[in-house]
Amino acid sequence: MLLAFMAYASFSISDAFSKLLAGSLDPFEVAFSGGAFGFLILPFVRLKHESWIDIVRTAHPWMWLIRAGSVFLATASSVEAFMLLPMPEALSLMFLMPFFVTILSVTFLREPVNIWAWISVAVGFIGVLIVLRPGFRALHFGHLCALIAAVANAVGVIAYRRSGQNSPRLSLFGSSLIGPLVGNGILMAGHASWPDMRGWFFLFGYGLLAALGQLLLMMATQAAPANRVALPQYSQMVWGVVLSYTMFHQQLDMWGFIGVIIVTLSGLVNWVRQKIKFRYIALHGSAMTRGRIRDI
Repeated sequence: MLLAFMAYASFSISDAFSKLLAGSLDPFEVAFSGGAFGFLILPFVRLKHESWIDIVRTAHPWMWLIRAGSVFLATASSVEAFMLLPMPEALSLMFLMPFFVTILSVTFLREPVNIWAWISVAVGFIGVLIVLRPGFRALHFGHLCALIAAVANAVGVIAYRRSGQNSPRLSLFGSSLIGPLVGNGILMAGHASWPDMRGWFFLFGYGLLAALGQLLLMMATQAAPANRVALPQYSQMVWGVVLSYTMFHQQLDMWGFIGVIIVTLSGLVNWVRQKIKFRYIALHGSAMTRGRIRDI
């Protein structure tokens, strides 16, 4: 859970860097940098027994391709969404990711999902509707991009979890770099431009932090069920609101603020349930007691 919180903090600050580049660089060029600068982290990912060829060599080629494709879609669409929307608004749609992860983890991983997890994603969905208020305001291409990013990130989490136990770390991380590098590299052809020094600084911050977030998320999904790793994503909303106010001077209206609070609190539902369960185990550590409270 701590690794997941750190991953989403890295993603949030990385997203702020991409938003700072709005209007000066092509979105696909910005997303391409996530793969390019991410290679700087590879020496810290590679284990001693791993070969550099493991970046593209895997025992699960289909899962590798799915991870690469999902990260490509997530980076390209999220950059476009943050360039077009205020950060809290873009994040509120991307926070549908735990909803999609929960559904996919049940469908493809056969992971047990308790009622508290379903309550959490349901409350989060209500919060998203309050922020967006469809029918009362116009939705545009930026909202579609944020929704695509949510689905793509969910698929990426499931793909990590599906093959994470049997794949080299370098292979898992390599797919998250190769995907954006190839996909966005093709799409930015003919539109790329040479950035100034300020642009290079923002590109470096975006790419390095995005890669660091992928590394931390990969480690988190190897240590915990996918539906649980998805829940700390709600901490990004705190980052989004703070960065939106301090860096971009974009304020939320009353309903938007209420929706953000509901979305953020929804992520705490399952966490509180886990704390209650573990506290009971600590106070009543017998096997019989653990059996009675397993379904709390």
